[in-house]
Amino acid sequence: MNESYVKNVIEAALLAAGSPVSLADLARLFPDGAAPEPAELRAQLARLAAEYEERGIELKETASGWRIQVRRELAAEISRLWPERTTRYSRALLETLALIAYRQPITRAEIEAVRGVAVNPNIIRTVIERNWVRVVGHRDVPGHPELLGTTRDFLDYFGLKTLDELPPLAQLQAMGEVNLQLALPAQADGAEAPEALEPEASGGDAADAGDSEDGGDEDELSAQGGTSAELVAAPAHRED
Repeated sequence: MNESYVKNVIEAALLAAGSPVSLADLARLFPDGAAPEPAELRAQLARLAAEYEERGIELKETASGWRIQVRRELAAEISRLWPERTTRYSRALLETLALIAYRQPITRAEIEAVRGVAVNPNIIRTVIERNWVRVVGHRDVPGHPELLGTTRDFLDYFGLKTLDELPPLAQLQAMGEVNLQLALPAQADGAEAPEALEPEASGGDAADAGDSEDGGDEDELSAQGGTSAELVAAPAHRED
């Protein structure tokens, strides 16, 4: 099969898709018996990525597959196409999300112990409704509190393939946006943070999460184009 044809089909599919596309889905685009091998698909994806190196778009691999997106450094300019207010999240929500991402599985009480304030229920509701976080189990202590962990949708939204791609916590603290303490109690029961958790059914899109214990617009950070001092790499594409 002609390599240019394979590359063009892949490029067209990624441009048309509204979410990351897996290798298996890319293979299904071709006639039965003529689908390229995974190695060939990866080779053509690499060719596309190289072609985009000097352009305003990039090919990004996330937990669920590949997508074509606007380069981060151009996100501010491209966002002017949509003058409506983008969803914004409070610093409290972003700090809570960072703790879940870095120290999962984690209980609400452990989050509160680190941040020194009670977690607003709206924050947990918001990250669960956005399908960034889900309950992954219960701690084997009195009360059996819920253990929270991130989902595959979290990785996809923030442009990550695995949790290993999260920036070091020291880097976040040096940026000064996320005020995390590192004295989190040791994980109990030998629990280990998952590599990447499968999402449960999404609870739908959440409204703006500006209401938090920190309160006030001065604590709000945009979910687009550089948030929470790059808590994780915020997506350069627009989310409808």
